[in-house]
Amino acid sequence: MNVNMFKAADYVPQDAGLSYQNTLPAVEELPLPRDFTWGTATAAYQVEGAAFQDGKGKSIWDTFTHLDPSRTNGENGDIACDHYNRMVEDVKLMASYGVDVYRFSIAWTRIIPLGGRDDPINENGIAFYNKLIDCLLEHHIEPVVTIYHWDVPQGIYDRYGAFLNTVEFQADFEHYARLCFSRFGDRVKRWITFNEPYIISIFGHHSGVLAPGRNSTTGGDSRIEPWRVGHTIILAHTSAVQTYATDFQPTQKGDISIVLNGHFYEPWDAASEEHRLAAQRRLEFYIGWFGDPIFLGKDYPAPMRARLGSRLPGFTLEELDLLRRSAPINSFYGMNHYTTKYARALPDPPADDDCTGNVEEGPTNSEGKTTGPLSGMSWLRVTPAGFRKLMNWVWDRYGRPIVVTENGCPCPGESQMTKEQALDDQFRIRYFGLYLDAISRAIYDDGVKVEGYYVWSLMDNFEWSAGYGPRYGITHVDFTTLVRTPKQSAKYLQSSFKNRRATNRR
Repeated sequence: MNVNMFKAADYVPQDAGLSYQNTLPAVEELPLPRDFTWGTATAAYQVEGAAFQDGKGKSIWDTFTHLDPSRTNGENGDIACDHYNRMVEDVKLMASYGVDVYRFSIAWTRIIPLGGRDDPINENGIAFYNKLIDCLLEHHIEPVVTIYHWDVPQGIYDRYGAFLNTVEFQADFEHYARLCFSRFGDRVKRWITFNEPYIISIFGHHSGVLAPGRNSTTGGDSRIEPWRVGHTIILAHTSAVQTYATDFQPTQKGDISIVLNGHFYEPWDAASEEHRLAAQRRLEFYIGWFGDPIFLGKDYPAPMRARLGSRLPGFTLEELDLLRRSAPINSFYGMNHYTTKYARALPDPPADDDCTGNVEEGPTNSEGKTTGPLSGMSWLRVTPAGFRKLMNWVWDRYGRPIVVTENGCPCPGESQMTKEQALDDQFRIRYFGLYLDAISRAIYDDGVKVEGYYVWSLMDNFEWSAGYGPRYGITHVDFTTLVRTPKQSAKYLQSSFKNRRATNRR
């Protein structure tokens, strides 16, 4: 899940949402290709629970959520949605929704509790994911597997700082990925190495609001560490891609790539060249940072090199060669996207630890116009036009088929609603409908190749630093009883995809 630092003030009251809902455009239910796939997405730490069951080891999120004072609203993922023990029920629920795909992540510490390449393997963890994959296939649901979704083993973090040691982490991640390919790759045909490296780098090692919580005031270095972490992720991803392509892909016949998150950015003042350049620069600092090396096989974007100087690590000639050879193997672009913001060029010199390209982002432009109606979080506005523009930007720059691997929103005031109110999630339905219309326009009017759409999320879950406050699920979860109840949005999606794909324009 793509997050900002959630706190109580970020939640939008329910009464605010009622007025905003009336300002949303009508949904047109535009067509989609017959082979377009839809599904749901989750992450292991957010839904599995069973934090120390059956030999699972401790991850940095197990540590981070138990800090005192709490950085996660006094809540943790020890139980979460208890998906580990209720997996069959959840798969049957997805089957009842008619989904094509379930995108889930493997908890590294569930299969290698200490994380390292010389550490013991936990066969109980292997058995769980085998059972999940088999259960999905029995219900005609394709498993799409994320190898890493933010939960690095505490064992390797304690040993060498995880991402802060490129050589060690690259070797350990390659070993872990190889284990996943060898045990599950006979049935898994789509792999994602890392989820949202920007968030890992900036939120984990610059602001420190997500695990492991590093910044310049907690023993880290916000000037240098985020860029080192990003560099490590790119090289670890590339090693895993090469391993898959060389040793597994010829027989398993699957594909592999990475998921990048990103807002779209409009200029704060569209008449100003300075702010138009700032919007482009923000996209390059956010998406191009990882996209250019991984999908183009080249160095970081020039504006990053120019502005960050020695803070940004360099690729060796050998690493650049590896990037060039690996770029074509990344066969799709995984896109996590939620909203659009305005980008304003800052007049003052950047801070020493600037990570934006000296750009301020916000919901309002120079004329006081907002990007769109507000959802249940103050940073997430309904902006389908920006979504369409981002798909075009990514397609034009990288030329890879796009799979929308996360998209969704909480309804305004949903966390304060009764269960009956939350189940009638009309705001979320309109959000989904508008964003699906944007995909249709991108495909048929703009020529962008978009292959699938996975909603965030299958169910209400543990939303990182926000705990159990915001609810993004198409399934309501009572966090006391853990009872699951379908929301209206689940029924809408099942019907909408059936109708859209039946009336496609191919």
